Amino acid sequence: MKIAVSGKGGVGKTTIAAALVKLFSGVNRRVYAIDADPDVCLAAALGIPDDITSELKPLVEMKELIYARTGGEDSYFTLNPEIGDVLDDFCICQDNIRYLRMGGVKKGGSSCYCRENAFLNAIVSALLLDKNDVVVMDMGAGIEHLSRGTARGVDLMLVVVEPGLNSVNTAGLVKKLAADLGIKKVRIIGNKIRNRREKDFVLKHFPENELLGFVNYDEGVWESSMESGSTITSKESFLRNLEYIQQKILNEI
Repeated sequence: MKIAVSGKGGVGKTTIAAALVKLFSGVNRRVYAIDADPDVCLAAALGIPDDITSELKPLVEMKELIYARTGGEDSYFTLNPEIGDVLDDFCICQDNIRYLRMGGVKKGGSSCYCRENAFLNAIVSALLLDKNDVVVMDMGAGIEHLSRGTARGVDLMLVVVEPGLNSVNTAGLVKKLAADLGIKKVRIIGNKIRNRREKDFVLKHFPENELLGFVNYDEGVWESSMESGSTITSKESFLRNLEYIQQKILNEI
């Protein structure tokens, strides 16, 4: 089962992704938690200490391996380099969770990103097509990741929205680009819902058959974001709020 979690910055997509990783790993499934967001927030949400995360080299920075697998710096590169042997070697293991950090985009004025993108896509393809496990990808905010095709081949694209026009508009763009990539199932999760008016706002903009469910605003989740070392996956009330959505996902795939 392969899931990508997307949405506008600040809507809570990393929080939702971390909760789903926790829930699926709790039923004895091995879960690959893929941090494809340059901000690298998924590790903290899963309770992985910063000092451990900082020692994990981002896959996009593995230049020598990238060039070796893609044909060298001065030659044409293959779009499907063999990388199956690196998947488990560059993970942080936490119980049933295998955390991978993809790494950020290049700085302005640097060389072409094509080789690294081919390598990332190969890793994503290996995880999305060859592993009989659960894969949860926390995508970068907005739509840039979809323009690079990083999420191609997922079973389900989850778009997290909050009650607001900017969030809804971004979700519409994600749906369009996902369809262009051949992602057949795109579903919406309404997050940070405080009252009936906000729920109705989300319902107004998306068909009911696209909505997996709603997650209520949780003061404990907000407070945890201000506490060093706190992890969203320790908030049992919030996880219970996500169990219904987890079941809907299982029914969808």
